[in-house]
Amino acid sequence: MEASPPGRSPGGMTILVTAGHGKTGRRIVSRLAARGLPTRVGSRGGTPPFDWYAPSTWPAALHGVDAAYLAFIPDLTVPGGRQAIEAVAAEAGRQGVRRLVLLSGRGEAEAERCEQVVAASGLEWTVLRCSWFAQNFSEDFLLGDVLGGTVRVPATDVREPFVDADDIADVAVAALTDARHAGQLYELTGPRAVTFAEATAEIAAATGRDLKFEPVGLDEYLDGLRAAGVPDEVSGLIGFLFREVLDGRNAVPQDGVRRALGREARDFAAYARDAAASGAWDA
Repeated sequence: MEASPPGRSPGGMTILVTAGHGKTGRRIVSRLAARGLPTRVGSRGGTPPFDWYAPSTWPAALHGVDAAYLAFIPDLTVPGGRQAIEAVAAEAGRQGVRRLVLLSGRGEAEAERCEQVVAASGLEWTVLRCSWFAQNFSEDFLLGDVLGGTVRVPATDVREPFVDADDIADVAVAALTDARHAGQLYELTGPRAVTFAEATAEIAAATGRDLKFEPVGLDEYLDGLRAAGVPDEVSGLIGFLFREVLDGRNAVPQDGVRRALGREARDFAAYARDAAASGAWDA
């Protein structure tokens, strides 16, 4: 029997999940824990801590790790994202990590450059190139709009195949624990593209609430975010996504979930029903 490298758990792999309290991270951590796999929650308060903006935390967090899920905060497109991915991938190699799984975004040129960095790292790699998360309506970003009764975004008839974060987590766990996914790029989307107005109507139907959709100009929308105290880097990212990415380039659903898991992706209507049943939109 091969001896476990220093720092690794005998008889099992150790997995680092960066952004371990985020939408996808906490779901991945929960699934890994249910399988009894030793897991490190990559966060500033983790043991050991991991902070994307504090490289001094990386060696200890990566030491003894077999596989790592890389979810850069707030997004791969922000300044410094590619450099951070490149540096973390290099440190992972020095620490003996075997496998990297990168959370990426569809239609983002800088994100694709980050994908190339991971693919060139010399480690096993898998890329999860994701569309907009359905959970943006129920966990942050648009949650306040839904609770307030009016979803206001700078989008009209553009369609987006919103992906369920639970599907992302299922694919991520498979990629982290099974070498058969090495070298794969999975485009993860829902099975059906809908407009923001149609998504709003699906949520209204699931909740039985009177919910309206109201398009707004991008400049007005961003001014509102800044007035509400949203940090510039976040409002800038949202502006980029609506201005550059949400232009129809990502409207066609892809088969990444089926390729990775052998089943269909969850539809937005199913997500809305489950989120409503969980109380996500209870006032």
